[in-house]
Amino acid sequence: MKRTLIHNATIVNEGRSVKGSVVIENGMIAEVLTRGEAPTSPCDETIDATGYYLLPGIIDDHVHFRDPGLTHKADIFTESCAAAAGGVTSIMDMPNTQPQTTTIEALLQKMELLNEKCIVNHSCYFGATNDNHTEFHKLDKNRVCGIKLFMGSSTGNMLVDKTSSLLNIFNGTDMLIAAHCENQDIIRKNTEHYKELYANRPDVPISRHPLIRSAEACYSSTELAVRMATLAGARLHVLHVSTARELRLFSDELPEDKLITAEACIAHLMFTQHDHKELDTRIKCNPAIKKQGDRLALREAVKSGLIDVIATDHAPHLLSEKAGGALKAMSGMPMIQYSLVCMLELAEEGVFPIETVVEKMCHAPARIYGIRKRGYIRKGYQADLVLVSHSGQWEVTADGILSKCGWSPLEGRSFHWKVEKTFANGHLIYSDGKVNEAYRGEELRFDQPQ
Repeated sequence: MKRTLIHNATIVNEGRSVKGSVVIENGMIAEVLTRGEAPTSPCDETIDATGYYLLPGIIDDHVHFRDPGLTHKADIFTESCAAAAGGVTSIMDMPNTQPQTTTIEALLQKMELLNEKCIVNHSCYFGATNDNHTEFHKLDKNRVCGIKLFMGSSTGNMLVDKTSSLLNIFNGTDMLIAAHCENQDIIRKNTEHYKELYANRPDVPISRHPLIRSAEACYSSTELAVRMATLAGARLHVLHVSTARELRLFSDELPEDKLITAEACIAHLMFTQHDHKELDTRIKCNPAIKKQGDRLALREAVKSGLIDVIATDHAPHLLSEKAGGALKAMSGMPMIQYSLVCMLELAEEGVFPIETVVEKMCHAPARIYGIRKRGYIRKGYQADLVLVSHSGQWEVTADGILSKCGWSPLEGRSFHWKVEKTFANGHLIYSDGKVNEAYRGEELRFDQPQ
């Protein structure tokens, strides 16, 4: 088989950055050379990575590729192209599609679509409802990444709002439960208040979105999820934590010692609610982007270990669907193509080290989900790798956006870091601005705890 040498890169992996080289053979990492040694046998191809950084491929545990049923705005092929261009080599897709991935039949159909269309490696969640917990035992734990639980209503309205149903879910599986936590009763009361306050307007101003989907709504729901998971001994992963107060509910233990883990998303680490003045509904998402103090607390929590994973909640909509204000504009934004460079820019600013970026975007998701042989640069692991450079400056422009929706809240923003090449299973899937559209990624495999 062909042997490829990625030569003389700065390898960022497992808490350190060191000059070295990596040999790829038969889709795997065959050698990791960090002491100046030569490969054990000749290589057919050498990529000079001098001045570049070599990272494990990014694992995004939180994407909405909108396929099936919502493909006017995004689909598995287009969004996986964007992922490849962003250095993302593995994704886990959410169930709020049409049909919703809440039956075994719909799950198998989603997996077939992913195998047929996805350029990067993939899995998908099984969506919990008020009454489908009896299906959990039928799931293939080696193929399905986890159970998605909406404890707050969002796109697709898969809200689980019955206490008995929540108890059944938390007590009904040993699989990871990934939860969207917002208290719907609080949101409903806030919505009615602001609808009455702005009754003479066509919509509530977007500036009120963080007050409708408030910090109180987030904390109340997250506290309930943590309490239920603790009592049940369940594996809980709280998605897109957005407030400083919620951070009190989590531990800074090592991820491998936790049953309850937390995720922060790019938007909540990059923006504050004041950015609505410039970006309007383009950065409207659920849970809402909140105060500067919340963003600062989330950034500090990434460093301290209270936040375990950084993901995107990549959620494309057409710009026409973002029209309106706090109530009418759809929530969500495309982020996957620029997630890695956003975090590398924060590392350059001193917010957290580059090694922490790799820990939260590669190592931790692999550990928490039990992903087999991915997420690290180790001999015998799948060759999911990304080469990034730090030279010059470039700007996000509309003509470079690969997401089907055709826009980004980052348009006009300049970056110094750039994704140069992305490898999935040893295959070059992105290089020099071009995606290998013929390649298809592999299904992720999970080693579930016994």
